Amino acid sequence: MTSTVVVTGIGAVTPLGSTAQETWQAALAGTSGARTLDNDWAEKYELPVDFAATVAPNVVEERLKKVEAKRLDPASRFALIASREAWEDAGAPDVEPERLAVSWATGIGGVWTLLDAWDTLQEEGTRRVMPLTVPMLMPNAPAAAIGMEFKARAVVQTVVSACASSTESVGQAFEMIRSGKADVVIAGGAEAAVHPITLSAFSSMRALSRRTDSPETASRPFDVDRDGFVMGEGGATLILESEDHARARGAQIYAEVAGWGTSNDAYHITAGEPEGAGSIRAMRTAIESAGIDPADIKHINGHATSTPVGDIPESIAVNKLLGDGVDEALFSATKSMTGHLLGGAGAAEAMFAVKALKERTAPPTINIQTVDPDVHLNIVRDTPAELPSGDIAAITNSFGFGGHNAVVSFRSV
Repeated sequence: MTSTVVVTGIGAVTPLGSTAQETWQAALAGTSGARTLDNDWAEKYELPVDFAATVAPNVVEERLKKVEAKRLDPASRFALIASREAWEDAGAPDVEPERLAVSWATGIGGVWTLLDAWDTLQEEGTRRVMPLTVPMLMPNAPAAAIGMEFKARAVVQTVVSACASSTESVGQAFEMIRSGKADVVIAGGAEAAVHPITLSAFSSMRALSRRTDSPETASRPFDVDRDGFVMGEGGATLILESEDHARARGAQIYAEVAGWGTSNDAYHITAGEPEGAGSIRAMRTAIESAGIDPADIKHINGHATSTPVGDIPESIAVNKLLGDGVDEALFSATKSMTGHLLGGAGAAEAMFAVKALKERTAPPTINIQTVDPDVHLNIVRDTPAELPSGDIAAITNSFGFGGHNAVVSFRSV
C-alpha cells in the first residue's frame, strides 16, 4: 500500500528574501532580485554581463555561525539555512533517524570552493590549500551537511541534472515516502554559482540577457524582446511527509505532492527539443501517475527562463497537455523575479506552487511588455491572480542542459 505524500514545511533563501515568507511576499509584490554586481572581480574581468540576482550579503552572517560558514561552500550554506527554516516550519518532526531521508540537488556544486582553491594553489602553494577543500566542493556536500544536521540515516542522496535537478530531488523524495523507505524527507536544492567563470561561459554561449543598463527588467519570460536569462543563486527546501505521519502529529499541511514525471530529449546538450516532445512526456507522466485530470490544473509555475529558444517549446508542450483548457490555468514565471537558480530553481518554484495552492494566489510574471505571438498561455502579469476554490492541481516544470525534463504535480488540501 502506497502512502499519500504531503508538504509540511518550507524554507528558502533567495534573491527576494532570506526566508520563504519574505521571498513569497516579495514575489507577490512583483519585486526583481536582479542587481548590478559590486564585486571587484566584475570590473577586473570586464565581464560583458555584470549583473545577477544575488542573495543579500548579510544573510549568511545572520543565519550561520562563523565556524559553520567557514567549513561550507556557499551552496551548502544556502542549503543549510533553507533546511533549518523548513524543519522549524514543519514543527521539527519527531521521526526516527532511520526513517528520515534527504533528497537534495545542485546543478554545479562547489564552484567557489574549487576555483578559490585553484587560485590559492597558484598564488601561495600546495601547503595553503584548505584540508576541507574536497568535502566542501563535492556536489553531495549540501546533502551531507543537511543529513548530519538532522541525523538523517535512511537515505541521503544528491541529484545532479542541471536545471532540472531540484525538481527531480522533490520527485525522488516523493518516491521514497510512497515506497515506504522513509516517513519524512528533506528535499530541495541550492546553487551558488554567480562567479566570473560561469558568467563568462554563459555569456559566451549568449544565454544571458545583456541588459546591463536595466538588470531589474532583464528577465522577461515570453516577451517578444527577451534576450536571455539572469543568473540567480539561493536555495529552497520542502519537508515531505507521509500524510499519516503528518496527521498523527497534528502538522500543518500546505499541499499534497500528487505525482511526478521525468524524460529526456536526447536532442542537444543545451537546447530543448523544439516541439517540446520530451517536456510533454514528463508533464503527462506527472499528472497521469497522480490521477489528475488536465482540466483540474489551475496553476503552472513554468521553467520559463527568458531565453529566445527556450520559452516557445514550453508553451507548445503546455498547450498539448491542456488543450482547450489552457486558458483556465494561471501561468507564473517567477524567474522573472528570482533569476535562474539553476539546480536550485525547481525547489524554489515548487515552494511557490505549494504557497500558491495554500493561499489560492498565483504570483505574477514581471517585465512583459509584449507577449511573443508564438506563446499561447494565460500568463499572470504584473500583479497576483486569485486561484479558484475547491479541489485544484498545480504543476512545476524544470528543463535542464543534457535534455533533462522534470515535472512535479501538486493537489490542494
